[in-house]
Amino acid sequence: MYWNERYECMPAAELQELQLERLQATVRRAFFDVPFYRRAFQEIGLEPGDIKSLDDLQRLPFTTKQDLRDNYPYGMFAVPMSEIVRIHSSSGTTGKPTVVGYTRHDIDVWSELMARALVCGGATRHDIIQNAYGYGLFTGGLGIHYGSERLGASVIPISGGNTKRQVMIMKDYGSTVLTCTPSYALHIAEVMAEMGIKPEEIKLRCGIFGAEPWSESMRQEIEKRLGISAVDIYGLSEVIGPGVGIECQEKNGLHIFADHFLIEIIDPVTGKQLPPGQRGELVITSLTKEALPVIRYRTRDITSLIPGPCPCGRTHPRVARFTGRTDDMLIIRGVNVFPSQVESVLLEMGGTEPHYLLIVDRQGSLDTLEIKVEVSETLFSDKVRRLEDLEKRLRHELESTLGISVKVTLVEPKSIQRSEGKAVRVIDKRKI
Repeated sequence: MYWNERYECMPAAELQELQLERLQATVRRAFFDVPFYRRAFQEIGLEPGDIKSLDDLQRLPFTTKQDLRDNYPYGMFAVPMSEIVRIHSSSGTTGKPTVVGYTRHDIDVWSELMARALVCGGATRHDIIQNAYGYGLFTGGLGIHYGSERLGASVIPISGGNTKRQVMIMKDYGSTVLTCTPSYALHIAEVMAEMGIKPEEIKLRCGIFGAEPWSESMRQEIEKRLGISAVDIYGLSEVIGPGVGIECQEKNGLHIFADHFLIEIIDPVTGKQLPPGQRGELVITSLTKEALPVIRYRTRDITSLIPGPCPCGRTHPRVARFTGRTDDMLIIRGVNVFPSQVESVLLEMGGTEPHYLLIVDRQGSLDTLEIKVEVSETLFSDKVRRLEDLEKRLRHELESTLGISVKVTLVEPKSIQRSEGKAVRVIDKRKI
């Protein structure tokens, strides 16, 4: 049930004492070894010795993705390049990529955290893990890979793509755990059905999916189509990669491994900390990173702290599943819209596939939202009247949920481009 029971079930007082000790060490490292942090501290008149309690965390400055880009490529590193054994980076599709480095100790910690996460998510050393996350500069593939090896499981480093081959290997090699993005898991299920392979013909029993927000409805869809138990895993390269947090089998929030990461939920506008139960932006401070310590990193991911203990026995804080990001959030005619809201409506309604595209445009001074939705094979070949009825019902439900008028366009099955990584859900023509 646990990979490291001593730390995963640590009493609250002991955990807080450990967090403070590690926070103080991180602040010292950042101040003395990273010029960016030294300047940021000096600008507000703060020195490492001023951090005397966990409450003093709020006195520290925030770090943003732009800060990492401004110090591209190695300006945020706290160790010389001779101590860096691994470099990962983001895609850089919206500007300079963010570059992250790892010392040998960082890789060891990451592997340990990933083994902990895999066990929390339902994996054991007896499993055959089919790792369909992308390998390379993206942290997902290698993070899962090293954690699987640390766990002692058999790992198939298949990466993404060539989905028919994925299904063949899954069936022939007896894969028992699937790791990939949730949207790609659905695509694998689609291809499996096209190949005439039923869930009972494969040995998959659980899936560990992340790298993009996904709804409870989407979880149920994946579980039904693949015949598995699916859990959500969370991480980001700027902090360490996957392994920051994961759901346990209770599936009631993601456990954040608080002996390595100190978290806050803040109001994204004011920056003030929010109480448990209130949605806001997740902020993470690393506690054990050597190469790239990050202090109060603004993730832009929207969630809330879940109060109370988890029945699984782990004592670390839990956060609710992520509904989106502050920077992925669409503001349409003054209304905040998240793609995950659309996804929930589609999956609850039925008659459609869980593949959709939001197209935002501007006519004159008015923003418009068109939602393209794939119709199921059976309904697409049915009478026009049924399609018209589905379109009306979808438009009504979506407008009720989102609070704005939308145009719904039903499209034929498999006409929306599939993704092997993070699904592209939004085309915002207002920015072109």
